[in-house]
Amino acid sequence: MPVELKILGYAALLQFVQYVLMAVPVNLQLGPAYTGGNRDVQKQAQGMAGRLQRALDNHFEALVLFTIAVLVVVFGQASSATTEAAAWTYLVARILYVPAYASGVFLLRSLIWAVGFVATLVMLVAALL
Repeated sequence: MPVELKILGYAALLQFVQYVLMAVPVNLQLGPAYTGGNRDVQKQAQGMAGRLQRALDNHFEALVLFTIAVLVVVFGQASSATTEAAAWTYLVARILYVPAYASGVFLLRSLIWAVGFVATLVMLVAALL
């Protein structure tokens, strides 16, 4: 299995972990009547629970581009040391992004996000050139 594809699998596992990390505090904060209901009236989690929810949403967005990059690399048979390193960089950045976002430290999450974003771009460019 190509390294990039394996890392995509790890990124999907991270998504599951983020669900659990988010679901517990959000359910405690908003209550089972809301989270188990039809949610006709929208409520937003606040504080760390809200930040964990937004971090999960952000991973969905980032994972789309990363998945495209992995598919281009794998189907284009363009795997290289550069694409492998970029994939690992993406994964590490996404792992670090969760506690950085949850902690609310000014600019830290944005810097970590940028590392993962650029790593995805590097994968695409390396595969296409």
